[in-house]
Amino acid sequence: MKCLNILLLILLFNNVLIVKSQIISNKTSSTLILTGQGNPILHGKNYKLTKEASQAYQKMKSTAKKEGLNLKIASSHRAFDRQVAIWNYKYSKNMEADMTPEENIKKIIEYSTIPGTSRHHWGTEIDLIDADPEVEGDVLLTPLFEENGPYASLNNWLKKNAHKYGFYLVYTNEESRTGFKYEPWHYSYVPQSKRFLKEFLDINIKELINSKKILGKEYLSEDFIEKYINEYVLGVSKKVIE
Repeated sequence: MKCLNILLLILLFNNVLIVKSQIISNKTSSTLILTGQGNPILHGKNYKLTKEASQAYQKMKSTAKKEGLNLKIASSHRAFDRQVAIWNYKYSKNMEADMTPEENIKKIIEYSTIPGTSRHHWGTEIDLIDADPEVEGDVLLTPLFEENGPYASLNNWLKKNAHKYGFYLVYTNEESRTGFKYEPWHYSYVPQSKRFLKEFLDINIKELINSKKILGKEYLSEDFIEKYINEYVLGVSKKVIE
């Protein structure tokens, strides 16, 4: 009987180790995916979104098409390495303009995120345009979405209808919002992204930044990162959080 009890204890201990190992593995996997370093299962033709977000987008696109708008995703999922490339390119260009490191970083984060902190890593974010108007150059510029702009009709339609499909504007033009500048094109599939944001806030971003080849990272102190998280990562529409 004593041997049997010892055997049961050993089996129980091993099972606890297996469960703990699975929890750690799942947490690691989640961290990698939320920071753009993992390999999430993504869906879509000419774009990459989670299955749920993709299905919701297709329904929205179908309705918009019937009402005369040809929705097109200009940007969706973005991997960590891609965000690093964007950051380092802008940092280098700003250095050529003789900006100080502090000015450089402040300029970049008007619209671009620190690698590892982009919502586009999650597979729930889309930058939307209308595919029909012919627009040369950068299609993600605020004036294009304003009155008389080629995407004005799209902008108005999304404001009235996007929420019906779970999509909400992230970086609104509300004066009370902090962080990134107004982006009338950036919508988030909130039924999933709200949970992803909560999980993301538990990640040690400073540790990740220090381990990667990111220009200017020595100026991204712990105090700076804390302020950045509060004012930029959380500087979103309340509808995206609540």
